[in-house]
Amino acid sequence: MGAGHGGALTARYVGGTTRVHRLEPHVKLVAVLAFALVVVATPVHAAWAPAAYAGYLVVVLAVAAVARVRPGRLARGLVVELPFVAFALLLPFVTAGPRVEVLGLAVSRSGLETGGGLLAKATLSVLAATVLAVTTEPRALLRGLQRLRLPAVLVQILMFMIRYADVVTGELQRMRVARESRGFRARGAAGLRVLGATAGSLFVRSYERGERVHLAMLSRGYDGHLRTGPAAAVRPRAWATALTLPVAAAAVLTAGFVLG
Repeated sequence: MGAGHGGALTARYVGGTTRVHRLEPHVKLVAVLAFALVVVATPVHAAWAPAAYAGYLVVVLAVAAVARVRPGRLARGLVVELPFVAFALLLPFVTAGPRVEVLGLAVSRSGLETGGGLLAKATLSVLAATVLAVTTEPRALLRGLQRLRLPAVLVQILMFMIRYADVVTGELQRMRVARESRGFRARGAAGLRVLGATAGSLFVRSYERGERVHLAMLSRGYDGHLRTGPAAAVRPRAWATALTLPVAAAAVLTAGFVLG
């Protein structure tokens, strides 16, 4: 009943044998988090900030090339930042301060810089996270979070979400096929009532499934803790390889402060 590699949540992962794929998941998590922290630490209003963003982009694209992540997958990963794009586009028009003309429109200089910085930082962080998702299995990411001492309850919640989200999605798909086979078309208030009933039925079925799974786990001795084997030691070379990403970004940031 687990999610297969073709499921909705696991479709991002692409198997491979590159050096990035072979790294331990918690090592990659630390590297991506450190890279994001360096990017966020870049001063938005610094004159050299655009050059620094360009340098970060070169670094993360180089890692993507080593991992053989296709540009199309990187582009699809950027869909999650659409709310940031809308907010960034709005800032130049609502921020007070000196105005500049851009494409015939008077916008705030401060808002333009802040919005551009926000968009650049979000894009770079999402690109790094996309490389992580494409090169690491979801269950391996959970093991990595465990090794980083994330609270066990949160890890288990994520584990069940990954395991059963595709099951619930499949149930919803079967309900949709059943409705359409009976001639249902989502039109008007009547359509909304049917869709509302479908959502309620899906919730009840999901809740009942969760109860059955919980009882089955208890019958097998589940006591609230995940059973994992001993973690293998990570070689210093693996850490050095993974930390190349944040270290290169830190070098770009340092150069900006020194030369800017």
